Amino acid sequence: MSGKFEVYQAKDGFRLRLKAGNGEIVASGEAYSTRAGAHKGCEAVARAAAGATIEDK
Repeated sequence: MSGKFEVYQAKDGFRLRLKAGNGEIVASGEAYSTRAGAHKGCEAVARAAAGATIEDK
């Protein structure tokens, strides 16, 4: 089972979270004022993650 984004309404707006295939939350995002904004945030995270590298600090 692959991961999925969830967009949900919180007290401070619409938020997103990325869940792994096992249902564990692996990332969450800031509050957006609209549901459409949160969907665009999901798309931006997906694009950025596709080419992301790992940096040890």
